[in-house]
Amino acid sequence: MKQLFVILIFLSFFSCIPLKTAPTIKGDTVMIGKKFKKSLPRNHMFIFEDPKDANEFYNFINTKYDQKENNVAFNVPVKIENQNYFLSFHEIERSSKTVNLVPVVIDAKRESNGNDSLLQEAHVSRLGKWYLGLTVTDSAINDCLDPNYKTHGQVLKYLRNLKEEYLNTTNYLEAKLKEQQKKESKQ
Repeated sequence: MKQLFVILIFLSFFSCIPLKTAPTIKGDTVMIGKKFKKSLPRNHMFIFEDPKDANEFYNFINTKYDQKENNVAFNVPVKIENQNYFLSFHEIERSSKTVNLVPVVIDAKRESNGNDSLLQEAHVSRLGKWYLGLTVTDSAINDCLDPNYKTHGQVLKYLRNLKEEYLNTTNYLEAKLKEQQKKESKQ
């Protein structure tokens, strides 16, 4: 009985073993996309956590830049300091996986007694986090988020403002109106 008690205490302290952990990004970061996730492009990306529902950023960009559902995720023309650039984005999921030992031990005991396992689905837990990765290129397809790019600071400032606008806007028509006002004031 004492051994069973010691085993239960041990399992309660070490019952979840992390196999993979999704990163936590405070604010935003710029890094090469392939280093964040293998399926992403080799360009530098502006990456931040997306707390909103799926396709919300798509709807935001579609409405703000009046894309009419055409090429919304790739090569959206934007103007930064009177220069033309192209914005692309990727919705990225990274998950955290853990092995839960208590359900594994319970099912192993049940199976050794000739019973079916009850907690098969609880053996591994998976929690996902969603991120947005934005790339910006110029007309010559140069990576504008590369720290050596001539207007890197201006592009980064624009993306940080875009991120804040996205996170703080619930009605995306409001973003479209602001964009139209900017265009009219520059004319």
